[in-house]
Amino acid sequence: MLHSNHTTVSEFILIGFSTFPRLQLMFFVLFLLMYLFTLLGNLLILQTIWSERNLHTPMYFFLCALSVSEIFYTFAIIPRLLTDLLSTQHVISFLGCANQAHEPTRLYLVDSFLLTVMGYDRYVAICYPLRYNVLMSPQGCTWLVASSWFAGIIIGLVVTLAIFHLNFCGPNEIHHFTCHVPPLVKLACGDIWGVATGVGIVCITALLGCFLLILTSYAFIVATILRIPSAEGRQKAFSTCASHLTVVVVHYGFASVIYLKSKAPESFEGDTLMGITYTILTPFLSPIIFSLRNKELKNAINKVFLRIFFPQKL
Repeated sequence: MLHSNHTTVSEFILIGFSTFPRLQLMFFVLFLLMYLFTLLGNLLILQTIWSERNLHTPMYFFLCALSVSEIFYTFAIIPRLLTDLLSTQHVISFLGCANQAHEPTRLYLVDSFLLTVMGYDRYVAICYPLRYNVLMSPQGCTWLVASSWFAGIIIGLVVTLAIFHLNFCGPNEIHHFTCHVPPLVKLACGDIWGVATGVGIVCITALLGCFLLILTSYAFIVATILRIPSAEGRQKAFSTCASHLTVVVVHYGFASVIYLKSKAPESFEGDTLMGITYTILTPFLSPIIFSLRNKELKNAINKVFLRIFFPQKL
């Protein structure tokens, strides 16, 4: 297709891990195992919360929503990555690339909003325990989850439409294993400063806004916990926040890799390897952290695991 004496790109080539030809089989096995573990871990959390009535609380309702988001997030990225690791053809259509860019973007934003909601839940539980059932009613919790998904979808759609309305006239090689927004912007032709700046502001504002709200929640939480007279009471209160706080650190720690890398010297191999942290490693670690750092959930998972695989022992 010709426009203004240049060819418009109709497909992209994902370079991905082709720069590591000798390691592709090892990457395939590693990512497949991590993908399966991520799916099984989140499904086990969902099954546990569904089957244990004592876990039917707002905190675990939000955790279910986060697990569902993590499942969709990995499904949007890893199957295609595994296919490319075993294939010599890494071509993806323009529309396919747009869809692949939209799914992870919106789901990562959904995760950020859900983590913010979970921080608010802990804030209400610790700072206003007597009003908890009123402030975190079933209708209110449903509205918070629905709003998180809606906001993630809308912002993700705005970002994707802005990027894919740019003119791509070649080259068409994306130095990443997915249609990630930063390397896509670098391929666009013409004056892209306005769109790139706008997209950056939208994404950073959403992520940073969520992070600041979480920090604010924990500032009030810490202040309240320090006023608890007994050490046992303080430890019990903080233990309900430990798993969420750890996931927040991992989530934003790996997300910051994207923006810190933009200031470093360009390295396609480095971009690819760093991409593993926020696309594969974060979802992989999330169910592990919640399962091990939350004693109540850990005990419930053990009970469900024994019920499924060793029913004669119960």
